[in-house]
Amino acid sequence: MARSDITGKRKLKAQNVSHSNIKTKRWQNINIQTRRVWVPELKRFVTLNLTTRDIRTIDKIGVTAYAKRHGAKL
Repeated sequence: MARSDITGKRKLKAQNVSHSNIKTKRWQNINIQTRRVWVPELKRFVTLNLTTRDIRTIDKIGVTAYAKRHGAKL
């Protein structure tokens, strides 16, 4: 299943709402990307499944700080 390795985010159940206000079930998929991320503390690359929001935040604060924020181990 598509799931972020750090945050654990996955697809959500949602509803389509028509013009006549009829609601039908659907899935909201998340944008999962497989990325090799350099971890300076380990001095190696780690392959992770990340959402695009995860990637943007890792670019700002770093992968170890982001993993510590969410309680994930690399």
